[in-house]
Amino acid sequence: MPTAKAYAASSPTSALSHLSIPRRDPTDRDVEIDILYCGVCHSDLHQARNEWSAMPTVYPCVPGHEIVGRITQVGSAVKKHKVGDIVGVGCLVGSDQSCPQCAANLEQFCPHATFTYNSPDKHGTAPVTYGGYSSSIVVDEHFALTVPANLSLPGVAPLLCAGITTYSPMRRWGDLKGKKVGVVGLGGLGHMGVKFAHAFGAHTVVISTSPKKKDAALALGADEVIISSDANEMQRHAFSFDFILDTVSADHDINSYLNLLKIDGTLTLVGAPDKPLPVSAFGLLFGRKRLAGSLIGGIAETQEMLDFCGTHGITSDVEIIPIQKINEAYDRLLKSDVKYRFSIDMASLKAE
Repeated sequence: MPTAKAYAASSPTSALSHLSIPRRDPTDRDVEIDILYCGVCHSDLHQARNEWSAMPTVYPCVPGHEIVGRITQVGSAVKKHKVGDIVGVGCLVGSDQSCPQCAANLEQFCPHATFTYNSPDKHGTAPVTYGGYSSSIVVDEHFALTVPANLSLPGVAPLLCAGITTYSPMRRWGDLKGKKVGVVGLGGLGHMGVKFAHAFGAHTVVISTSPKKKDAALALGADEVIISSDANEMQRHAFSFDFILDTVSADHDINSYLNLLKIDGTLTLVGAPDKPLPVSAFGLLFGRKRLAGSLIGGIAETQEMLDFCGTHGITSDVEIIPIQKINEAYDRLLKSDVKYRFSIDMASLKAE
């Protein structure tokens, strides 16, 4: 059985370190990918440290679901890709492709979805799937996405999670051109939300707790910045937003943001606080407002997002790091000390 170099967590408290992992031989529908870059998502940290009770971590854990690489081998039945193609792999590497959700291009909701890491490995190569903090990966061709040739690859990697997570709810809402759109939080998800809202032609407003982020928000394409701790400023914008994207994963008061929506306005959560958020029924009733959630996107929509990024020249703002600095990167993630995503240059792993 082939092996690959990887970085893995061996327990909730251990640092990530070098490990050799098994990879399967490609089946007739598989592609083998030499990983060039892998983004670092906050969920990688949560999973490595076993902080999600609903998704217990199986060790060793090899995180990484924002993968960009070059195809080095294809199965005999592969039609979508060829050797040498640059492709991306996001949060999914498998689904049954026969259920109603898959038929509707919503593979992320398939009851038999296989996630890129820490998901039962249906091929039996290992107890669970291993992610992109590795030198290579083998996936079904359906889950390998075409990367536009004009985009910088380090900045493409986070599009496979942060990009589709913010693109999908905005695209699904409808035509945002000329609408007033708010983005709560300016981190890895939030900065992508600003870029997409601006590209969709919306009047884009960043809502942040930090006055220090105003200049950065405007540079990313925001038209305005609201400091949420300023009650008077929040009140001036009450009942004026068509759509708000809430990217915050920490505990926060969403009722203050619901108050900003127009009649029939929508607030969509894409952050994932680990505790329930209290919601005032009256905040929804008075204004017929909608509170929604959104989880990444299906494969077709993710390809649509990448094509949109190619057309508009959109990538994530990244800091490129070697794999040897991943533990330092996790510590910095906890301090929000990155603008706005880490992207691992996997050549650093191959050199070990």
